[in-house]
Amino acid sequence: MTHPKLERLWYVLHTKSRHENVVNDGLVRKSVEVYLPRITVPSKRRDRKKTIRVPLFPGYVFVKTDLHPNTHLEIVKVAGAVRFIGNKQGPLPIADETVESLKIMVESDYTVTTGNTLKKGDKVMVVHGPLEGVIGTFVRYGGKGRIVVNVEALGQYAGVEVSEEDIEILPKILS
Repeated sequence: MTHPKLERLWYVLHTKSRHENVVNDGLVRKSVEVYLPRITVPSKRRDRKKTIRVPLFPGYVFVKTDLHPNTHLEIVKVAGAVRFIGNKQGPLPIADETVESLKIMVESDYTVTTGNTLKKGDKVMVVHGPLEGVIGTFVRYGGKGRIVVNVEALGQYAGVEVSEEDIEILPKILS
């Protein structure tokens, strides 16, 4: 019988913003089984009418590993990797069926959509547009794909309305 920690299971690896492809390629070079689900979406640039392939879950890749300490270290040392998603006991595995379902969905001809359900108080960062780099707190939905973000300073706040597509939720560890 194998030790439960040395069984090859799927885990989620958090990456730096927009480093999913770098991490994916780095892990492939190290012969680690990795899955980066990508979908085709229209380009957000107004001057172009083309489609681009983007990660289904920005900031994350799936890694199948046995979590041997040496393997774990080699994975998190890849450029752009941040940490495995888990709790105090360690990384939490993802069911094989979940990854297989994602593969089927992404490879189909159907349109796959994703989204975040923002909760009041979530820390977010603007990653596109003229307000790129602004870090604030989600306040409410403004309608038609818009959200209101507050930035707190000197015991007061300033609020701005931005496109929901232009923000990323910051992981709780960074909040």
